[in-house]
Amino acid sequence: MASELHEAIFMAKQERHKNLFLNYRNLNHFPVELLKDEGLQFLERLYMKGNLLTTLPDNLAQKLPNLIELYLHSNNIVIIPEAIGNLPRLQSLDLSCNSLHLLCPEIGRLRSLRHLRLSNNQLKSLPPEIGDLQFLETLDVSMNLLTSLPDRLHRCSSLQHLSADHNLLSHVPRHLCRLARLTQLSMAANILTFLPLDLGGSRELQFVFVDYNVDLKGLPSYLYNKVIGCSGHVAYFLRVRSCGASPPGDDQDEALSEALLGLPAEVKAVASEADNVVPLEELAMRTLHRLYQQQWHHATDVNFPPSIPLPKSLLDLLHFPLGHCHLCTQAMFTVIYPKLFPLRHTALAAVHRRTTVSFVAYCCSSRCLRTFNLQS
Repeated sequence: MASELHEAIFMAKQERHKNLFLNYRNLNHFPVELLKDEGLQFLERLYMKGNLLTTLPDNLAQKLPNLIELYLHSNNIVIIPEAIGNLPRLQSLDLSCNSLHLLCPEIGRLRSLRHLRLSNNQLKSLPPEIGDLQFLETLDVSMNLLTSLPDRLHRCSSLQHLSADHNLLSHVPRHLCRLARLTQLSMAANILTFLPLDLGGSRELQFVFVDYNVDLKGLPSYLYNKVIGCSGHVAYFLRVRSCGASPPGDDQDEALSEALLGLPAEVKAVASEADNVVPLEELAMRTLHRLYQQQWHHATDVNFPPSIPLPKSLLDLLHFPLGHCHLCTQAMFTVIYPKLFPLRHTALAAVHRRTTVSFVAYCCSSRCLRTFNLQS
C-alpha cells in the first residue's frame, strides 16, 4: 500500500497532474511526499475521502498553493489549522463526516470559496467570519449540534443553497431573507417554532424544506406558491393557485393562536380587524425606518449604516425589520395583523391530507388584513 501511494504521488509530480486521488488509502497522516521540496505547485484538486486523517499540515497552502478543490469526506479530522485561510484559489472544501468540534475563523479568508460542506460533524457554532465569503454558493451544515446560525451569514450575497437539517436550531435568522440569490433552504429536523415573516418574499427562493419541526404550525403566506416540505413528513406542495380561503372567524381563533405560538420576541402585539389604530411605538419605528433608509440611500459607503443615536438593538431592527406587510410591503417592527389560511380551505388540501400546517399572512394594518388573499 505504501509503495502504491509513493508511486501515485511520484507520477503526479513527474507528469504534473492537476488531479490526485488518494481515497480509501487508510492514511493516518497527511503524506509527507506531498509536502517535500516544492510540493505539488500545479495540483488543483486533491481527493482524500475515507482515510483516518485527524488534522491537516500547517504548510498545506505553502506546498499546494493552487488547490481549487479539497475533498476530505469521511476522515477523523478534529481540527482545521488556521493556515487553511492561506489557500487563495480554493473554491470547494468538503469536510463532511469528520469529527470537527470547532471551525476556525480563518475560514473567512477563503475569499474564492464557492462550496463549503460540513455535514455530519460535532459543530456547536459557526464563526461569524463565514459571512465574509461573498462568493459562497453552497453551505451544508446538516447533522451537527448548531443552536443558531451566524447573523453575518446574510453577507454571503452569492449563497444559493443552504442546508442545516438535523441540528438544534430554534429559529431562522430573519437576516437570511435578504439573500437575494438563495434558491433552496433546508432546515428539516430542528426545533423551529416559527419562520421569518418575510421568508419566501424573494422570487429566487423556490424550495423550502422544514420537515420534522413538530412545533411549526404556520408558514408565511409568501411560501404558498413555492415547493415546500413540512409537518413531520415530506410533502411536496407544487405550485398551484388558490381556490379561495375563508377569513378568520371565531371557529379559527384557536387555530390562529396555535399557528402563532412561536412568534419572534420583537412582536409586542397581535392585532385584529377591530384594531384600526396602529400603536404609537410602531408608527415611530416606521418613521425612523424611512429616515434610516433615506440616510442609507445617500450614504457614501454602503458597507456602513448611517449614524442614528439609538440603542444597538433598535438599530438592528431598523436595518432588518421584523417583516414586511404581505400585501403592501410596509415594514413592521412590533405589531402584526395575522390572517390564517388553514390548509383545508386551499387548493393544497388535496395534495397531502395528513399535514396540519397552515399559511399565515402578516399584515401591517387592519385595512391590509381585510384586503389580503392568497392571490394578492
